[in-house]
Amino acid sequence: MDYEQAGELKIGQVGIANLRIRTMDVERLVQEMNERVNRAPKLFGRAAVILDFGGLSRTPDVASAKALLDGLRGAGVLPVALAYGTSEIELLSQQLGLPLLAKFRAQYERADAEPAPPRAAPAAAPAREPRRAAPAAAALAAAPAPGEAPKPGRMQLANVRSGQQLYAENCDLTVMGTVGAGAEVIADGSIHIYGTLRGRALAGAQGNTAARIFCRDFHAELVAIAGHYKVLDDVPDNLRGKAVQVWLEQDQIKIAALD
Repeated sequence: MDYEQAGELKIGQVGIANLRIRTMDVERLVQEMNERVNRAPKLFGRAAVILDFGGLSRTPDVASAKALLDGLRGAGVLPVALAYGTSEIELLSQQLGLPLLAKFRAQYERADAEPAPPRAAPAAAPAREPRRAAPAAAALAAAPAPGEAPKPGRMQLANVRSGQQLYAENCDLTVMGTVGAGAEVIADGSIHIYGTLRGRALAGAQGNTAARIFCRDFHAELVAIAGHYKVLDDVPDNLRGKAVQVWLEQDQIKIAALD
């Protein structure tokens, strides 16, 4: 008997856009998506999109959700799944005939985590200032616990060619060569590129807002930090071809030339 599989199924890291719905205004959502596709058709045209209704106070009804799906398809993107696995969303995903991807739930739970309660100080210890609210758990994961050896970053010596995707889990990513157009590099930490960046770079993939992107020759199709993104068309001309750093400040992507 031939036991070789006709199709080999593998689970991997996929850079799929996640649309977090904040207001269930179908017309406005479709208009915003249409503007994104028109501004960067090579990036967003026929792009797979996951819909996240977890930011709404109530789960939308089936008719509204179907109207949104149809509108987004008309705008040029392809909704492929729902995110955030509450029981109501799970039922909605079944009614819409879409899969439920719970992996996106963890990112928002980390970002919205409540501050950890302060530990009781020993009786003899002097009084301390009140603790600040704990940052996102994803950001905490970037710092090793006391006595724990830090996880080494991932290093890529060769160029990252068009169509390739590189992911550095729970660490920084260093690319010694070029990231070609159509290529994608992703890291839970920061990204350092010593060659030209022409493709996409997504740092802080699990919600680390302190992550940064550094490159010597900036021509990126898209850069993102903790889900916030900027496309090349939105970048000033005087930064293209320069050595730059990219960071997140008050939920806005900032790009500046390196001296």
